[in-house]
Amino acid sequence: MKNYRFNYLVLAFSAISVLFSSCKSDDPEPENEGEVITAVTLKFTELNSAGAPVGTPVEFKATDPDGLELGNGPTIQTIALSRGKTYLMEIFLFNGIENEDITEEIREEKEEHQFFFLGSAFSGTALLSYSYGDEDIDGNPVGLIGNVQTLGFNAAQMRVVLRHDLNKNFAGANNPNWENFVQAGGETDLDITFPVTLN
Repeated sequence: MKNYRFNYLVLAFSAISVLFSSCKSDDPEPENEGEVITAVTLKFTELNSAGAPVGTPVEFKATDPDGLELGNGPTIQTIALSRGKTYLMEIFLFNGIENEDITEEIREEKEEHQFFFLGSAFSGTALLSYSYGDEDIDGNPVGLIGNVQTLGFNAAQMRVVLRHDLNKNFAGANNPNWENFVQAGGETDLDITFPVTLN
């Protein structure tokens, strides 16, 4: 009689443990979260008519120790450039919370990332024009490197958007100033606006 009771208890505990383990395996896996970026640096190097660098590069930053998409308010420097010039613009991103170079991560995952450049600096009587200078293995643009031409004297806003997991083959996605970038799907890792002045 005792053996039957013992066997019954063993079977009951076995059934409960199988039930719990099967419940665990059915739990959904956590979604892939976007990048946490605490600092963005835009580096501008003037190019001559032959496309060679001249002068000393200048850098402008946006920072927030809690994350530019999560914090209470970033510190953003005003981009100040000269009119009638062509600049090589390079973007560097960093996660100070995890001490991670996000720029390198984007280089390694070019097929999943793309920058768009929006705002009043690129619309109406545009102050700036931008062309992509890098691409992924499929020939689609990325935006870590590009050329900026300065066209006027006024002040404006330059919005920098980084998307990941978008469909780069979607119509319009190869336009760096495409306002409807959300139509290509994906999620936003960065959306920051820099003031711009030209002199």
